[in-house]
Amino acid sequence: MTRLKLGILQVNHDRSVEVGDAFPDDAHRFRDLFDAQDQRFNYRVYMTIGGEVPARVDEQDAFLITGSPLSVLDDLAFLPALYDFIRACDTAQKPLLGACFGHQAIAVALGGQVTRQDWNIGIDQVDITQSLPWMTPDASMLNLYQFHHDAVTQLPDGSVPYAHSAKCAVAGFTKGSHIFTTQTHPEFTAPFMRCVLDYTRPILSPTQIAETEATLEKRNDGPVFGQWATRFFGGNP
Repeated sequence: MTRLKLGILQVNHDRSVEVGDAFPDDAHRFRDLFDAQDQRFNYRVYMTIGGEVPARVDEQDAFLITGSPLSVLDDLAFLPALYDFIRACDTAQKPLLGACFGHQAIAVALGGQVTRQDWNIGIDQVDITQSLPWMTPDASMLNLYQFHHDAVTQLPDGSVPYAHSAKCAVAGFTKGSHIFTTQTHPEFTAPFMRCVLDYTRPILSPTQIAETEATLEKRNDGPVFGQWATRFFGGNP
């Protein structure tokens, strides 16, 4: 089977003992998600949090922007170069997937808007409102991990939402067949989610913690989204 070249733009570098030292980083969590499939990738990780972005959109067959605890609402040094690269991918119609922070960064780079909202943490039921060619196996809803405090509140021109939840009005959008985003974390696992929740407890209310913990007994459909992503990139999981 031909290996697709997947460039992963990592926008997080967790140096905490509790989380960063205990689990693989963001790029490796996505690699673990995809490596469970038959499709194989040749990976190239770009440490975008340190200012590294691909010099050309043709360096890889497709690109993915990871999540991050950082916010696109902050004045982050790496954001201008990341936004330029997102716009280059859009112009070239290069397959680009954004998850959580990546989803929000793509929205802002292409003219949308992100605002601060209430926390959305835990497994969230995401309703799929538009079926797309790469969404196999077919599903009308997915249970997916969420961990975000910001949200896309205005879509870029030419973009179409395909998913929402009770706590997230824009849980994902597309533009043409080359932009695909999700506010969720399909790469999260149950142990990682519980670790991050424990690490975040000091800034959450008892009600928020209880509501989050109540969701964690639900199934996780991250592997299904992983199959969708692989097909979006042009592969066959």
